[in-house]
Amino acid sequence: MSAARPAKGGGRWVTVPPERLHPWIDGFADRHGPFSATGDSRAVRLTADDGALAELRVPFPPMVPGPPHVTRLVAHAQASRRVGVFLVRLGGYAAGVFDGATLVVSKVGSRLVQGRTAAGGWSQQRFARRRRNQAGQALDDAVETALRVLSPYLGELDGVVLGGDRRAVDGLRADRRLSPLLALETEPFLVVPDPKLAVLRDTPATFRAVRIHITDPS
Repeated sequence: MSAARPAKGGGRWVTVPPERLHPWIDGFADRHGPFSATGDSRAVRLTADDGALAELRVPFPPMVPGPPHVTRLVAHAQASRRVGVFLVRLGGYAAGVFDGATLVVSKVGSRLVQGRTAAGGWSQQRFARRRRNQAGQALDDAVETALRVLSPYLGELDGVVLGGDRRAVDGLRADRRLSPLLALETEPFLVVPDPKLAVLRDTPATFRAVRIHITDPS
């Protein structure tokens, strides 16, 4: 389980691996007393006798709603899935397909994109044009890699998780070649450092986890 972090508007967030979800819920009951559970296709809400609230976000929604909510959520979170991951930062990219937490195919790459400069005049303008060209080529390489790695599995994927740098990823959304993959996009967006193979391998710890918003008793 990741360390708790403050939530905007109050409370805190924790993330719990699917395999630890049931023990976490038991621990919530131990800490706060018996609880009632309600839910829908995207979240299960636990309301404890002492006033504590826990909203458990459904990974890879929607979930078939209905009681028993906790049992349904645990089974849904632990279901076997094939997931595509596409990470992009300016100058670096990675794409892979996972069966559960196991990486079955991947490719990572990088292309030089020069940093910004404080120089002025015509030299600055030429530098800016060169940098734009380098960035454009790097992003095109990223798209080609995603298509080459993920497209053969398109009919088998339960979702596609995006990550890296939001600005870089948003710059690719208008590329029609990615439309079939983007149609499978699911949360969370993975904010990660330079997308090397080790970073890609670690992503299941985040995209498989259940995000929980906790509000303590007043």
